Amino acid sequence: MSSVSMILVAWAIEAAFGWPDWLYRLIRHPVVWLGWCVRWLETRLNNYDWAHRVRYMLGALASLLVISLAAMAAFAITRVLPQGITGLLVEALIASSLIASHSLYTHVLAVAKPLAKRDLSDAQKAVSLVVGRDPSRLDEAGVARAALESLAENTSDGVTAPLFWGALFGLPGLAVYKAINTLDSMIGHRNDRYAAFGGFAARLDDVANIVPARLTGLVFTLGSASLKAFMVMRQDARHHRSPNAGWPEAAMAGALGVRLSGPRSYDDTTSNEPWLNEGAPDPTPVHLKRGLTIYIRSLALAACLLLILSLLLETL
Repeated sequence: MSSVSMILVAWAIEAAFGWPDWLYRLIRHPVVWLGWCVRWLETRLNNYDWAHRVRYMLGALASLLVISLAAMAAFAITRVLPQGITGLLVEALIASSLIASHSLYTHVLAVAKPLAKRDLSDAQKAVSLVVGRDPSRLDEAGVARAALESLAENTSDGVTAPLFWGALFGLPGLAVYKAINTLDSMIGHRNDRYAAFGGFAARLDDVANIVPARLTGLVFTLGSASLKAFMVMRQDARHHRSPNAGWPEAAMAGALGVRLSGPRSYDDTTSNEPWLNEGAPDPTPVHLKRGLTIYIRSLALAACLLLILSLLLETL
């Protein structure tokens, strides 16, 4: 069977069950394992006294080591699996751990529920699990905006990109992407500690998400049946600080008729980001619920497209 069929089965498993809490307590999660490797290498190779160029090269070396480890582990698994349906199911079960549609929905819903009840304190606590900015500085609109931005961006990073690379290259492609994305989330920051050491990882993540980010924006446009989503995405996506995140975020902003991005606070600094869909109103709790509906519709559409592709490949 094709890698498209495998990734479709993997997604069905993940959408239905996610990564159970009992399993996390027992063995943690593959991303956590990757994180241990990244942290071990970073603490030993990222010496602040060394020159920027040296730290950049050592960061690139550390990144390539982590990516190679993930690729070799995934390739070894595929080599020892039996042929046929049994091998497909085992590979899909492993691959399901590297897709995050279930957990993303759960985390954003955990923000939407208290926000709908006007419980700002609980909503701030919930949103702190999905964004990096200071939640105590966010009002109701800020929490809704942060949750919607996280929903849009992480649909690309946590769902579309794993599906894309898994469909192309099977479990090894999925594992390599997840290693790249984990590296970026841990060391791909523009601060004194990581700007040099994580520079290579950040650029690599940008490249890996070029196609998935734009596909996510298009799927949001189709899933919302909104021409406005496409127009805002085309107009504003390129203004985002990220070369990729602006595409799904702008599409979501246009689909909901709200403004996203804009100035935000990280620790003691304020980042003056441009608005997406500037001039539109701030999102409300109702918009966050509607964003989750668009998310479900868009993923259902993507699943249908993958199924059609899988059936076509099986007939060739």
